[in-house]
Amino acid sequence: MPWLSQTTKNEVVNLICDRIWLAVVQRSLRPGARLKEEELTEIFGTTRARVRQALVLLEQEGLVSLVPNRGACIAEPDIEEARDAFAARLHVEQRLVTRLCQKVSADQIAGLRAHVARERAAHSAGDSEAMIRLSGEFHMLIATLAGGELLQKILRTLTIRTSLITAMYQPKAAQTCGPDEHARIVDAIAARDEARAMAEMSHHMTHLEAELQLSQGTPPVSGLRAALLGHV
Repeated sequence: MPWLSQTTKNEVVNLICDRIWLAVVQRSLRPGARLKEEELTEIFGTTRARVRQALVLLEQEGLVSLVPNRGACIAEPDIEEARDAFAARLHVEQRLVTRLCQKVSADQIAGLRAHVARERAAHSAGDSEAMIRLSGEFHMLIATLAGGELLQKILRTLTIRTSLITAMYQPKAAQTCGPDEHARIVDAIAARDEARAMAEMSHHMTHLEAELQLSQGTPPVSGLRAALLGHV
């Protein structure tokens, strides 16, 4: 996951971070699941030092909770935090599309459209892993093109947090929004229409939040080895 892997230059640490994040958003690793260091070293064929480095990074991103004398587990955001995370992310994303509308180039628009085309191909192929990766990358691509290191860092953290919240509170039967909403955001940016771009982003984020069932308790956890063996 390129937008997650930029935290460190160590490939093993990046791999551990990416695979745990992917297992969460694909719902094979549930909120509350224990992350045992010894088991992770065996799964990834690495040292405890590397595993600990990855867990610390994931804690900084809000995906993992490190509890003294208990170890690490996947974080369990509550309903109020879920609402706060989506509200905060909406404001950041709207600011980013506004910035991008003011300075976007033809090459940047072409890059965004090419990205949406890859999303469409992944949806047509039923490639869920690619769909998840490309969806997250779309939002970070907008942040990168818009510029502003602070907003990029904030969005990165919020995207990871809302992905965890979605895994926790979205019914399995719910469908992802697909690339169409992303395409409409790109169209508004290409037209340099700030109001329309903000409205499309608002619609997109509201749609994502509306799919959540923010009245249910924590779902059951899955075993660590079973969750990760399919991703290494």
